[in-house]
Amino acid sequence: MLAAERRDHLLGLLAREGKIVAKDVAARLGISEDSVRRDLRDLAAEGLCQRVYGGALPVSPAIADYAARQSVAPDGKRKVAAVAAGLLRPGGALILDGGTTALAVARALPHDLACTVITHSPTIAAALLDHPLAELFLLGGRLFKHSAVACGAAAVEAAQNVSADLCFLGVTGVHPEAGLTTGDAEEAAMKRALAARAAETYILASSEKIGTASRFRVLPWEKVSGLITDAGPHDTVVEQVRTLGVEVLAAG
Repeated sequence: MLAAERRDHLLGLLAREGKIVAKDVAARLGISEDSVRRDLRDLAAEGLCQRVYGGALPVSPAIADYAARQSVAPDGKRKVAAVAAGLLRPGGALILDGGTTALAVARALPHDLACTVITHSPTIAAALLDHPLAELFLLGGRLFKHSAVACGAAAVEAAQNVSADLCFLGVTGVHPEAGLTTGDAEEAAMKRALAARAAETYILASSEKIGTASRFRVLPWEKVSGLITDAGPHDTVVEQVRTLGVEVLAAG
């Protein structure tokens, strides 16, 4: 099989099965695992897959820049946001992550809701300026422009001095094996710091992120209270996540 044919085979396998196991592919094609790994490295370099131990997973579409991501699955993000906003009770405190889905949550919060919102995103804070009963706490640090959020040591330290009832986190990848992932190490560390300061943490994930992975793990599944997604309840990945004991809130 020529290299171009192997490439097409791998991409087709990824689309059909949602993952590639290098040793299985090598056995089926009668080639070495090294050849498969080289092919996967080339595909990953082109942004066509996310390499993981033993193979590869679909790459998340949420790795584009902030402006581009605002046009990705806006309806799905609004559905997820509506469910998430309904979890915050009057007088409650919420840690709200940055990103486009979190921005949809900010816009979905009732205008007259008395609450406290803690965020490391100036975009989120600005979206809530006209909510008269919402008390806002903005955590500062180095601005990570990809997601318009503060990250780094100063931001993590600031996060350690707050607490909340709920934390809503956005991620770029949701996978039962790879877990909850994002594309930047410092952003992943900041998300962990935020989640550690809330009684319950829910993951915001519109359907295009389900079954995909990025480079850096955010949290293991056992640290998560629930997943909010508009992916169908019978989606294979959603069903696998549910078997891990994670509550899945449907945003249909």
